[in-house]
Formats: sequence, C-alpha cells, structure tokens
Amino acid sequence: MTQQALLEIAAGSLASALAAQEGGADRVELCGSLAEGGITPSYGTLAVVRERVRIPIYVLIRPRGGDFLYDDVDFDIMQRDIETCAKLGCDGVVIGALNADGGIDPRCRELVAAAGTLGVTFHRAFDASANLKRSLDDVIALGCERALTSGGCANALEGADVIAGLVQQAAGRVVVMAGAGVRSSNLLEIAQRTGAHEFHGSARAVHRSLMRHRNPALQDLSPDTEQTSVAEVRAMKSQLASSPKA
Repeated sequence: MTQQALLEIAAGSLASALAAQEGGADRVELCGSLAEGGITPSYGTLAVVRERVRIPIYVLIRPRGGDFLYDDVDFDIMQRDIETCAKLGCDGVVIGALNADGGIDPRCRELVAAAGTLGVTFHRAFDASANLKRSLDDVIALGCERALTSGGCANALEGADVIAGLVQQAAGRVVVMAGAGVRSSNLLEIAQRTGAHEFHGSARAVHRSLMRHRNPALQDLSPDTEQTSVAEVRAMKSQLASSPKA
C-alpha cells in the first residue's frame, strides 16, 4: 500500500500562506513571529488567511517565545486561542507544553479537548523533551494526529536516524512529521533516511522591501523580510514526487 507524501509550509503572513498554496503545499501551519520560533498569529491574520486560503490551515498555539513551561494563565490563553480557531473555521491547531523535568505536560489533554473536531499536531516542544521515545507514547495517548520533530537535533537532516526510529515506534498510531531545516536541497535525503511521509518547512527567501528610504544606523530594523517562496515550495513538491513511495 502506497502512502502519499505531504508537505506542510510554516507561513508567517497571508503572503506566505498564499505562496505556499500557489506552490502546491498540502497544508499551512500559520504562525506569528517565525524569527523566534513562532507564536500564535493575530486574530486579524487568522481571519484573513482563513478567508483567502483554500488548503488546510493549522494554527500554531504558542502564547510566547522561550521555553515550553506554561502556567495556568498561559493555558487559559491557549484554550481561548483554540476556541477562536474553531470559530473561524480553521482545520487544526498545533500545540505543545512540557513540565519542568522535560516531560509532556498532562494538561495538554485540556488543549486537545478544546480543539474538539479540529486536527491536532504536537509541535517541536517534543524535541525539547527529556526522552523522545517516552514523549512519543505520551503524544499518542493525548490523541494527537501527528508529532513534528527534528529528532531532537538542530535540523531534520542531523536527526534523520532518530526520526526513522520514531517512525518505526509510531507504527502508524501517529504521524511523525520531519521538520526543521527542510529544503528542496535535502528533502529527498531526509525522506529516504527517515521513512517519514509528512514534511514541514518554511521555504523562506529574502523579500526585498519597496522602501527607498533606509536608515543605515538602524540595522536591527531592516525593512527586508523573509517570506515563503513559491519556487522553493514547487521545488520541494517536485522532490517529494520523485521520492519512492512506501
């Protein structure tokens, strides 16, 4: 039996989400502030992207940057953001939280419950956990449909062997999605080495601002940004199409 390879693109704006769609991505993970690893996007971004993008949209539920140790107020915020995603017609949410010892926080069950019929991905808090094998079983017990991972390494290529082990451990009970540093230049190797069928990347390229006036003293306020590249998404999809199906 063959299994179709899927490409999810992390998009930090409407422009990036539309570029992902145009390039042939199968799903968008909608985020804010990708420069700090992603946080929950604004209500306005959620609403406009949902109105204009046709492919499935999963929304990152992360109240702040930094660690994944959250207090009760953080959990209240995350639950309310999930409720907002459901009301706006999003397809899924992307959650994750750890306890101080690096285990999966049991309160993630409350987030999964808040999601209701929405799909649920466990994000790369997974990679920050103390024991990936135990964490994978915990993610399965939560009822998540997938876990996003780089194998606990800086990127998915470095963690390919660990990801392969997680794919075997999952045995179809949850999707193990390879992510972090995934580009068209390495996607085929990652696919072959891990045995994964879902892949996550941003496909970002520098987008030059149209601002003619620039203050060279403000290096930290460059008007240039990074946005999803249609060409890179297409190249990634092309690599997946050439990968042997399992």
